[in-house]
Amino acid sequence: MADDSTAEESSQMADSFAKVVIIRRGSHASLPKVSLLLTLDMTLNDTLNHPLRDLRISVTDRCNFRCVYCMPKEIFGPDYVYLHRDQILTFEEITRLALIFVGHGVQKIRLTGGEPLVRKDVHLLIKMLSEIPGLDLTLTTNGALLARQAQALKDAGLKRVSVSLDSLDNSIFKSMNDADFPVEKVIEGMDAAARVGLGPIKVNMVVKRGVNESSILPMARFFREKGYILRFIEYMDVGHTNGWRLDDVVSSKEIIKTISAELPLEPVDPNYRGEVAERWKYKDGSGEIGVISSVTQAFCRDCNRARLSAEGKLYTCLFAIKGHDFKSLLRSGTSNDEISETIARIWSKRADRYSEIRSENTIALPKVEMSHIGG
Repeated sequence: MADDSTAEESSQMADSFAKVVIIRRGSHASLPKVSLLLTLDMTLNDTLNHPLRDLRISVTDRCNFRCVYCMPKEIFGPDYVYLHRDQILTFEEITRLALIFVGHGVQKIRLTGGEPLVRKDVHLLIKMLSEIPGLDLTLTTNGALLARQAQALKDAGLKRVSVSLDSLDNSIFKSMNDADFPVEKVIEGMDAAARVGLGPIKVNMVVKRGVNESSILPMARFFREKGYILRFIEYMDVGHTNGWRLDDVVSSKEIIKTISAELPLEPVDPNYRGEVAERWKYKDGSGEIGVISSVTQAFCRDCNRARLSAEGKLYTCLFAIKGHDFKSLLRSGTSNDEISETIARIWSKRADRYSEIRSENTIALPKVEMSHIGG
């Protein structure tokens, strides 16, 4: 079993809230039903009047890839010390926090890592979270373990997946994932997810100049035919171990121009305020793509996301330098009301605008690594 809950934890979860939600974790005898109470109508706004709508939860700091832009092998090698099991949040602790965040207006939770599918029995966490009414529950994965887990994820209540793939060319892709993992296995995972109903499938491609920009058009052609939504991500200066340089960034404008020269595109309105990807559709009606432009066209003005690391630290920006420790609150008898008040206090003071003020001075800051808080 991946996570154990005590009677004391269960009792803690049941205080000071307005609506009972029963979390049913299947028929497993060692996973008892837990009653949780949910705060209502407590929408928060930060100093820039951004509501809190999207929570990204990292369930592990481990990954089976060593992507050069995220977990370069030179840093995350055999001697790298990962978080011990007792240092990361249990499924019960994650669910408890998720309910409190939903009470503050969170509508969407995305599970990330590291690689979330390497967390043992992650489908049990998905089952717990899926019982929260009205929650849009998604997951981002590198796809390596997706084919074998897709059905269990769907059965547990996951709504859809986003899959990372940086090229269709195996030599390029393997050089980027640095784990000798083939393209075909990732696509196999995507197709398995599509078959069980975890669509629409979104494919995330990080574009780095001099490495994989030659893959932009082949990827666009391929996923247009498959009907999956391809999203191009500008290479970002997340963390401080990937050797980021502005010269390595292929801008979204350049990407759109490249694709549109062969497959004409036109802009599409966002699905909702704060949507990360700028949407474009093929003029012939054959599908759409997205571009995520956090370097050249910062979207701080509409950002409504917070991130929770595997060890329980809350970060209010992808490029944050420090987080707020919630694990200590969870494990010290702090009530739900007090945790709720802490969230409100943190978000109400939020004024993050990193991508709008990026400079030579900010690039060198000791930012949290992407492998700790997901993308």
